[in-house]
Amino acid sequence: MMDDLDRLARRLGYRFQDPALFELALSHRSVSRRRNNERLEFLGDALLSQFISTELFHRFPDAAEGQLTRMRAFLVRGQTLAEVARELGVGEYLILGGGELKSGGNRRDSILADALEALIGAIVIDSGEDTCRRVVLEWFAGRLEQISPQSVRKDGKTRLQEWLQARKHELPAYEVLSVTGQAPRQTFEVECTLPDLDRRFVAAGASRRRAEQQAAEQALSWLEQSS
Repeated sequence: MMDDLDRLARRLGYRFQDPALFELALSHRSVSRRRNNERLEFLGDALLSQFISTELFHRFPDAAEGQLTRMRAFLVRGQTLAEVARELGVGEYLILGGGELKSGGNRRDSILADALEALIGAIVIDSGEDTCRRVVLEWFAGRLEQISPQSVRKDGKTRLQEWLQARKHELPAYEVLSVTGQAPRQTFEVECTLPDLDRRFVAAGASRRRAEQQAAEQALSWLEQSS
């Protein structure tokens, strides 16, 4: 196992002083409910947002708050984190329970994203914030070079609201229709209603926010095609 982790360490650009912490960051909840990477993920999530926020603030001194917020949201969203994790080869080294292993959990976006955040949390405990920031920003270097205030669109809910307001329609209403599964692997089904147009759009996601965004995108697509 340690030989495998040594190869991953080279890909990450960081060598852990505490190997047990490294293993813990890669240990999914399906292995153990008591000893898994969820607490490290919690820490890494907060740190990643801080590192990216600070970097964007300095890179784009003329960007408005909304532009900075959208760029950060794009960089720290689950899909982007899963992409970074794949580029680093994290999935090959995840420690999963039998069920998750058989179902391809090492390829699932949510598990990869969570593991990347857990690694961030582990690195900050192992070596401190300065080292952690350096390593994380290196992982995101290419994306930080490519992103700009003009390259990231507003989220679906915001664009839908602005479209409706510009045409003096009623604002959309969102309702959770169902929640299945158990945290942290729940699925939310949400309905977006356009009251005065008598249209409803249903979407599902791993969080209420994601499901609402998906439903809003569907509504906006229909509106743009119908106009």
